[in-house]
Amino acid sequence: MPEKRHEEIGGEVVEAAAAGDHGAFTAIVRHYHPRLRGLAAQLMRDRQLVDDALQDVYLQAYRGLPAFRGDAALGTWLYRITYNVCMSQARQRQSERVDVDPDTLAGHRDRPERLAVQVNDLAAALADLPPDQRAVVLLVYREGFSYDEVAEIVGVPRGTIASRLWHAREALRHSLAWEPGGRQSGEEQS
Repeated sequence: MPEKRHEEIGGEVVEAAAAGDHGAFTAIVRHYHPRLRGLAAQLMRDRQLVDDALQDVYLQAYRGLPAFRGDAALGTWLYRITYNVCMSQARQRQSERVDVDPDTLAGHRDRPERLAVQVNDLAAALADLPPDQRAVVLLVYREGFSYDEVAEIVGVPRGTIASRLWHAREALRHSLAWEPGGRQSGEEQS
């Protein structure tokens, strides 16, 4: 089961930011930036593109915050903006492969039992996934969003999320040479 994602920022901060309080908006950016950067880094080719994408994300969030109704959590709304900006830029570049920086997976180093492969192997396997599948894997397994929340972030039906996740897991199994039972092919049984 995915680990629960991080806490949401307080509603009073959101209200202040929506009313134009720059300090409150800065607090929102500081609170969510590491996770939004992690998602953007997994979807984009290099740091410059990540920085550019995040500038667009924060500009869209700043402009859109007064209209934010709170139908979803603020974090979900920000992830959706990040996903849309990154996917739009990826489509514009029509990139086939995105290099994944293993340092962006650092949050998993303290949970080795969740992954039976080295971080570099996983990073390479994730990089080979199409961006829409990679995003779903990261949002469900790294960020801990439910299928319904990911569907809201990505803007597709829940069934599409389940399908993308299934295809991504199959591709990862193949890429990482996983066998049923969780062993990598070639591993000896004890």
